[in-house]
Amino acid sequence: MAESTHAEPIDVAIVGGGAAGLATAIFAARSAPGLSIVILDGARKLGAKILVSGGGRCNVTNRSVTARDFHGGSPHVIKRVLAAFPVDRTVSFFGEIGVELHEEEHGKLFPDTNQARTVLDSLMNEASRRGVHILPEHRVTGIAPSDAGFRIVTDSATLRARRVVLATGGRSLPKTGSDGGGYALATALGHTLVSLTPALVPLVLSGEFHVPLSGISQDVEVAVRVENSNPVRIRGAMLWTHFGVSGPSVLDASRHWHRARLDGRAVEVTASFLPGEDFPAIERGLLASSVGPESRGVAQSKSTVRKTLSHMLPARVADAVLGQLDIEGTIPLSHLPRDHRRKLAHSLIRWRLPVSDSRGYRYAEVTAGGVRLTEVDVSTLASRQCPDLFLVGEILDVDGRLGGFNFQWAWSTAHVAASAISRT
Repeated sequence: MAESTHAEPIDVAIVGGGAAGLATAIFAARSAPGLSIVILDGARKLGAKILVSGGGRCNVTNRSVTARDFHGGSPHVIKRVLAAFPVDRTVSFFGEIGVELHEEEHGKLFPDTNQARTVLDSLMNEASRRGVHILPEHRVTGIAPSDAGFRIVTDSATLRARRVVLATGGRSLPKTGSDGGGYALATALGHTLVSLTPALVPLVLSGEFHVPLSGISQDVEVAVRVENSNPVRIRGAMLWTHFGVSGPSVLDASRHWHRARLDGRAVEVTASFLPGEDFPAIERGLLASSVGPESRGVAQSKSTVRKTLSHMLPARVADAVLGQLDIEGTIPLSHLPRDHRRKLAHSLIRWRLPVSDSRGYRYAEVTAGGVRLTEVDVSTLASRQCPDLFLVGEILDVDGRLGGFNFQWAWSTAHVAASAISRT
């Protein structure tokens, strides 16, 4: 594939062989079988990010996907892109290439095999069957417009292409090959970036409170309070770890913490250990437990503070909370002073998580920020800055919440761009 002055340029060069790149190639080849299509990727084997996603099972999409499930660029643009290739068409597409999906909690759709390898192999096989030429170990180091379209320089060869698709992903999980190199290519071709931060990433806490709780998971409501903004509240499981906290609720909250820090705005992260309950309800419950009949399955008139709290929270968390608040857990709940009872009630619904950082791109599942949506044509995802350039997937300023939404963005953007390419 080295450049020749007499060789005809290929029709479509797709830079990046992840989910969005593979899907773009397949959709374009399906719509216009005569196109010559090449995928260029720096990795020796494609699809590493697909293989590690969803705990190695690949959460392909979600039963219900709307623009509200995403952050970043214009919701109107996101809505239009998603509508062009919605979930039902995604499910049909994967069925056509041999990947049947089933639904799990919160609408997540996984392959029936419960193996991400099934998804990757099916995409690779379909690309090959459609005549897509895949070139691994061809990291693109430069793209320049030329008379024939583009001159593409890789560390292994130089090619010419009439059209180029940037499907390079972001900076998240760089060990899979997603190291952010596509951003430099995009900016060299005239694009500007919304500043980048990790998203869907575990959070690091200061102090030692979390350390003995490592391995405990509990249902919480995480609140991210950014100055001059309404709190963002996210309910779900939170996992205590040796470095801080993780789990679905924390991962979804992480982008809000990072964006606030990026903007230089004060931000506080808290967790309600009793989601759905407020301070008056919790205080009433503690009062009733201390003097009334049985509540929460415990003979409360004789119950200690610790025993009562252990029926609300995991026992180790209850002990840690009481220790942090300097409340004696062995005394009967009925003997707990009013100020201690109120302090406990407040803490249960607004426990401060002292976030000092996140675990960064090495552990982030997606990148927030990227190429501005205003710089692409929403109906084609063609660049407004550079003719015959298209951008798909994570390189754009769109990041979804946990649950298959980022993969759906990859499939939808791939289809929009491929459809436009096949018409030109």
